[in-house]
Amino acid sequence: MSRSTLAEPVVQGWDEPWYRVRTEDFEALFLPGPDEDLDSVCNVDVEVRLTDGSRWSATVFTVAEVERLMKNWSRNGEALGGGYFWCSDGLIVPEPGINSMTWVIRGLLDAGEFDDVFHRLEDE
Repeated sequence: MSRSTLAEPVVQGWDEPWYRVRTEDFEALFLPGPDEDLDSVCNVDVEVRLTDGSRWSATVFTVAEVERLMKNWSRNGEALGGGYFWCSDGLIVPEPGINSMTWVIRGLLDAGEFDDVFHRLEDE
């Protein structure tokens, strides 16, 4: 599936502390740092709200960020000295940035794999 075949965001922008991306099928609420370059985001929590009202969460990492974390842990002894990486509801993607991550969310929904990756949150 190419990135050009996926629906583009309808609306996106800051709604502090969230960076919201709304498409026709979902809304993704990313929680980057306030001064973080949105094209360089490599480790971020996200809540996805589907049109059926359900809410889902994950933490998205890039491959490079996982590698950076594990190298750091090998120096400080965390996670068995960098011997493993584990994160509840973790999603690892190849490229940084909110747009890239939104593309992956869209792809997971289209492939029917979204609920295998994201964790469903309790109704509000």
